[in-house]
Amino acid sequence: MADKKRLLIIGGAFCILAGLVLFTPLPVRAGAPQERHFRVEASSYEYAPSILQVNPGDRVILEVVAKDVVHGIYIDGYDLSVEAQPGQTERLAFVADQAGNFRLRCSVACGPLHPFMIGELRVGPNQILWRAGGLVLLAMIGSFVLFRPSSPSR
Repeated sequence: MADKKRLLIIGGAFCILAGLVLFTPLPVRAGAPQERHFRVEASSYEYAPSILQVNPGDRVILEVVAKDVVHGIYIDGYDLSVEAQPGQTERLAFVADQAGNFRLRCSVACGPLHPFMIGELRVGPNQILWRAGGLVLLAMIGSFVLFRPSSPSR
């Protein structure tokens, strides 16, 4: 009975710590603004790469290349767009001055699956990586605490 109570207390403590790791704001500061270049290839209802990660204040330069038909990119929240003809490269430059996740959508009706041609611009630190690392560390500590050999009783 004492072992069950001990496990419940330890498990509850680790659940509270896991909640803190997941939901506490991270004090991660981004470095000095940089110039970020991305070559985005648009074809067959997809962007490659489909996720662009930058820091707030970075100057972003997108080189959009349409591989098959006319494609475009519209960045929600920034109200910016660019169109590229097949085989042509068009450039779009802007400063990522708004933090958050912004959808990239094709701005040209390019076929029946056009509404599904989306990507994402992520402006800010990669918090998922840091939080996942914290949870892995917490799980390792928890496994050592819960599964350590018990000392013999006298």
